Amino acid sequence: MNMSIRLDSVLGSFATYARLKGRYDDDWIDRLNHLYTTIILIIFTIVVSTKQYVGEPIHCWCPAQFEESHVDYTNNVCWVSNTFYVHFNDQPPRYTDMISEMEIQYYQWVPLILLFQALLFKVPCILWRILTASAGVNLDKIVTLAAETAYVAPDDRDRTIKHIVRYMDRWIENAREYRSGCFIRLRQQISKYCCIVWGKRYGNYLVTLYMFIKLLYLANAIGQLFILNEFLGTNFNVYGFEVMDHLARGENWSESPRFPRITHCFFKIRQLTNVHDYTVQCVLPINLFNEKIFIFIWFWLVFVATLSTFNFLIWVYTMIFRQHRLRYLKKFLRINDCYKSELDKKMAVKFCEQYLRQDGIFVLRLVGKNANDVLVSELILQLWNHYRNKPLFRHANQISDDNSNV
Repeated sequence: MNMSIRLDSVLGSFATYARLKGRYDDDWIDRLNHLYTTIILIIFTIVVSTKQYVGEPIHCWCPAQFEESHVDYTNNVCWVSNTFYVHFNDQPPRYTDMISEMEIQYYQWVPLILLFQALLFKVPCILWRILTASAGVNLDKIVTLAAETAYVAPDDRDRTIKHIVRYMDRWIENAREYRSGCFIRLRQQISKYCCIVWGKRYGNYLVTLYMFIKLLYLANAIGQLFILNEFLGTNFNVYGFEVMDHLARGENWSESPRFPRITHCFFKIRQLTNVHDYTVQCVLPINLFNEKIFIFIWFWLVFVATLSTFNFLIWVYTMIFRQHRLRYLKKFLRINDCYKSELDKKMAVKFCEQYLRQDGIFVLRLVGKNANDVLVSELILQLWNHYRNKPLFRHANQISDDNSNV
């Protein structure tokens, strides 16, 4: 919660950030994936694209007999046909097959791969919002209204909270399974403890979907290390360890074989029936930026993957296990002095498992992640009072009073 506030305050100074952020239907780790990481990758794309299409991405050392037009042709053909890296103390290969194995094939496509990475980080968010749209509840509306209550007058705050409670109650009641039967009751019981049976009528649709989206974020962050490994043609998934090893030993890392700044280019020029072979030495200034960018991306992906892993485990711990859901509700009921009698304790279990169920508690936790626990406490109190006024609860309360009088 505190980390989310700090990140939001840093980026909140930009005028367009509020429009970009848009929704509050996830937590700050999700926004770290689909918002902050996407912004970083798009900035890198702009930097690399500017260097490629505004400056000179490659410059080759040409023979003296080459005229200016020949030099321009050499730079262009070496840019589009790839270059190959050979250490300065080694001899360049003489055969075409050996050259093709040593070619560097990524530098023309760096802007596109960065945009593709940004799209991959955005896909789970898009999928989450598409699927929650059919869940019968507008998560963004609930959490946004809840978060905005901190900035309104007390009367408006009370009206907003009552509006949220009525909205949640209608959603909870509409999502209830009204059919009966042994098979349906069995699926209802299984859905309380296991996500194998899930759906809008079982009260665990949003929770299961959110856990799946969390796994997508995690798989995306880890998988991109291996995607870049294939794209760059090197062992990129261990790149960061090599960087740390060089820094630990204090070595001067002026030349990287993954992102070489000086390469060679082999091409042929046909003049009538004669074919002339040329091998020229080229400098790739763009790799000076690519090296720093992909070093940062490696550490950023590891950072995001680590946080996503811990975040996923925390959500599993707090939402999947029944006792943690009950403990979460009981804490706020005790704060509101609503958990005293034996009837309250029994009805608190029904309030959790039969009324709110997993999805209702998930929405309350999401409110807490984006607003504060004080507001969650008020919402739970209002929902509890709303639940106590329902006919089934009043009937159970009356029976309990009659038994105690007897």
